[in-house]
Amino acid sequence: MSQTSMFNASSSELSKVLEEMNQKGDFPIAVLTDREGFPIASAAAENHDPALQAAVVAMIQKATAQARTQLGMSLTDEIILNDKDGRRLVCRPFEANHHDLVLAVVVLKKDQSYRRLTNLAVAVIQRKWRF
Repeated sequence: MSQTSMFNASSSELSKVLEEMNQKGDFPIAVLTDREGFPIASAAAENHDPALQAAVVAMIQKATAQARTQLGMSLTDEIILNDKDGRRLVCRPFEANHHDLVLAVVVLKKDQSYRRLTNLAVAVIQRKWRF
């Protein structure tokens, strides 16, 4: 199997993990990116753009890296952006097979839980990661 076809097959498999998480959590969009914000896999409702979310994740990753180097913070467990309507963009940095990744999900309701589902998705992604 070529590197390109392996990537496509794995990306599709990872997108299915995100789709399942979105369905269980009623999340409109989830994106898996590398540490630079390059989108690897995504699952989104029709009116959401995964590329736009990946760009935001890249910006958040740069701010997090800067905080680590300039403020001496350890590795980040979670970054959340809240809007005034209670929606959240949750970014969960993690490592899979020596690669730094970020799982980003939009949570629509203020009191909606997400941590258990994102933990499960991260664990599945770590098991399936083949790059």
